[in-house]
Amino acid sequence: MKIAVVGTGYVGLVTGACLAEVGISVTCIDIDKIKIDNLKKGVIPIYEPGLEPIVKRNVENGRLQFSTSTKEGIVGADVAFIAVGTPPGQDGSADLSYVLSVAHEIGNHMNGYGVIVTKSTVPVGTAKKVKAAIQESLDNRGEKIPFDVASNPEFLKEGAAVNDFLKPDRIVVGVETEKAREIMKKLYTPFVLNGHPIIIMDIPSAEMTKYAANSMLATKISFMNDIANLCEIVGADVNLVRKGIGSDPRIGNKFIYPGAGYGGSCFPKDVKALIKTGLQNGHRMEILESVESVNERQKLVLYHKLKKHFGDLNGKKIALWGLSFKPNTDDMREAPSLVVIEQILAEGGSVSAYDPVAAEEAKRDLGERIVYSDNAYDALVDADALVVITEWPEFRVPDWNKAKQLLKQNVIFDGRNIYDAEDARDQGFDYYGIGIN
Repeated sequence: MKIAVVGTGYVGLVTGACLAEVGISVTCIDIDKIKIDNLKKGVIPIYEPGLEPIVKRNVENGRLQFSTSTKEGIVGADVAFIAVGTPPGQDGSADLSYVLSVAHEIGNHMNGYGVIVTKSTVPVGTAKKVKAAIQESLDNRGEKIPFDVASNPEFLKEGAAVNDFLKPDRIVVGVETEKAREIMKKLYTPFVLNGHPIIIMDIPSAEMTKYAANSMLATKISFMNDIANLCEIVGADVNLVRKGIGSDPRIGNKFIYPGAGYGGSCFPKDVKALIKTGLQNGHRMEILESVESVNERQKLVLYHKLKKHFGDLNGKKIALWGLSFKPNTDDMREAPSLVVIEQILAEGGSVSAYDPVAAEEAKRDLGERIVYSDNAYDALVDADALVVITEWPEFRVPDWNKAKQLLKQNVIFDGRNIYDAEDARDQGFDYYGIGIN
């Protein structure tokens, strides 16, 4: 099979590299010439564990190519994935301009039957628009080339995307024809030898599945954050509550860890888009409206704890451990750290921060308004408090004696509850967690 993947962002690059890893010929296409030139040299534009060696290995073996030419990738392709961005518009709806632009380009260059697959997260009804855009371009060419469209939403976790693709817990595919069904099953058979299913459905259901999945996970997070805030008020310990409810198999223990709010490229955008889809169809998604509201409020929880402890942040130096929205990624999109930092700076405080991989990405948003430390302990020097906002593994077992020597005041704000409150207090720290007294 010959596969084209248009878009070399997070989803497109992982998709292309992992398809090549099982022996498929893949061409990844992007209009960004610098990015493509770098990828040809093995320079990966994102931080994702395990991705770099797969890209390099398959480029060397000739199974993975990179190009700025849509024509080069599309001509002769059995399947073409559209994996470009769908950023939220001003009203929260998904911006489909990039997706439809690619669809027109595919229609301009395809020379034989192929399955055109939306891999980007798109609202219900997008496949119809993609189909119309391709057909319009074919009509303009005076060509009558058959094609099918399909929806194949991704369920990749940043920081574990390669493993998620190679060993998926499920693959969801929406199709309209039996021919497209068979081609997609053939494409994905190498990835389900672990016995997990390829779930074939209609296209609108596949498009909805991705939004429903992310919105459900976001709901669990916001629910637990709200419970954590109430725990603090009534004197309960959210860690014990979490264990108590997580042992119920109907609830499960995933995504019920309280924290400083969710971020990233998926949950915030997809919740907004599903709310907007509801409104466009005359239906209010009231639970999701609350999920979004709770999350925006939760991003301020560490700032409010700082204010309660210090009263005035003017002149205070705050050390931050972690900048990315989650560990094992350099993604700063919608990161709670940005909200906390902006509040500290607005009140006249200063910030020294350390993140194992996200400093360069953070500079795109923050510039040089904060100090970027080379290691976790450098960030603590003369700081009035430590705020842990991303649960990177290297933060789990710190040298508390060294920390006390460097900090001006022994205060910890643990935004991910990675430390034992009693132990931290026994070490001589004022400790503040989420949902813990």
